[in-house]
Amino acid sequence: MLPFLSCRVALVAVLLASPFAAARAALPVEVSGTPLPSLAPMLEHVTPAVVNIHSKTVVRVRSPYADDPFFRHLFGLPNVPQERIKQSLGSGVIVDAARGLILTNNHVIAGADDIQVSLADGRTLTAEVVGSDEDTDVGLIRVETERLVEVPLARSEALRVGDFVVAVGNPFGLGQTVTSGIVSALGRHGLPGLGYQNFIQTDASINPGNSGGALVNLRGELVGINTAIFNPGGSTAGNIGIGFAIPSDLALRVMRQLLETGEVQRGTLGVETQDLTPEIRRALDLGQTQGVIVTQVQPGSAAAQSGLRVGDAITAVNGQPVQHPEELANLEGLLPVGEPVTLTIHREGKTQPLRTRLAARRTELEGGRVDQRLAGALLGAVPERLRRQGVTGVLVNAVEAGSRAEQNGLREGDLLTAVNRRDVNDLDGLERSLAARPAQLLLTLVRGNRAYLAVME
Repeated sequence: MLPFLSCRVALVAVLLASPFAAARAALPVEVSGTPLPSLAPMLEHVTPAVVNIHSKTVVRVRSPYADDPFFRHLFGLPNVPQERIKQSLGSGVIVDAARGLILTNNHVIAGADDIQVSLADGRTLTAEVVGSDEDTDVGLIRVETERLVEVPLARSEALRVGDFVVAVGNPFGLGQTVTSGIVSALGRHGLPGLGYQNFIQTDASINPGNSGGALVNLRGELVGINTAIFNPGGSTAGNIGIGFAIPSDLALRVMRQLLETGEVQRGTLGVETQDLTPEIRRALDLGQTQGVIVTQVQPGSAAAQSGLRVGDAITAVNGQPVQHPEELANLEGLLPVGEPVTLTIHREGKTQPLRTRLAARRTELEGGRVDQRLAGALLGAVPERLRRQGVTGVLVNAVEAGSRAEQNGLREGDLLTAVNRRDVNDLDGLERSLAARPAQLLLTLVRGNRAYLAVME
């Protein structure tokens, strides 16, 4: 073996010393007077505006047996919740240098007690949360400093499939990394575990840690916020060439609302729909109409005011075709509250427009306003991402210590699914169930993986 190794070393040495190797080491910067293409000049302006985000969250963990004095004594369980630190790595994009505004993903900063931002020049700054929106996965944070660089925003609606794009972020905590690809598809939706979806799909390599980073065009303009990758079977192996970014147009709309009010107001038509199957088409004599069939119209809703009826087929919203209920939910959730909306419907063999304005969707409700037995509980709507997974009901977002709701057994995080054995799907449904002020109030609650009955007194 020794002679073989010596020959091999000698061969490598010869190759390194050869004229061919020298030629490869000194690649030309131009060919026939034309400079070779490079992304470096553009990236020199972009990369200083892309930051690394390190967030920490204090998580309070309580044993399920902590309330039982026997188990607490037997196993030496603490009587108070234990704390542990949850850490998250991600990326962000400076979009307003003067105000120190950084766009990122909600899941990068959600619930964080401490957010540290590392700039490309080596500075580390503490950031504050301006606001975030779980259903679009957009987060907005702010830092106080000078000498920031921002990325200009492009209109993502101008993107075309096949356009070249570049992703910049902090994959696996390695530090700033640049990858390139093309726009593979537009308007992607139907991803599990996510809310309102209108994603840009790209084959630019996106990995864990890229979340919240920049997707830019070849002019160095922001076209999207990288947010998710497709991993069949829940693999943690990383990118397989299918990544998703929030369009910059959508991120900008969310950012404006977060700056104005600290939250996102969503509109609602007040309508339930289902797929327009071939069987339904035949039964309603709809021919080859493509759309969704209306199964319920809430009284007093925007849909009701427009004249929409059960059995109507909605085929488009503001001229954009609708073929599935989730497409309608996406359009509904991404439209601004109060703006005019035109529904194109098919009814009794005719196509016609219906015009309305979206009313604001209720997101929270004080329990004491609908029933004093719930006083002290702050009730909230189920996030859209969970509704997409079939979760319905009302969330208990908070419970005041010593309140009547707490005394009646309500806990933060409970999911209220029924009142007096009748299903409750949302806040409006809860309010309707309690409008008659029932003498008995029996709630069905889901806590963890178990269902409970709770009598409110």
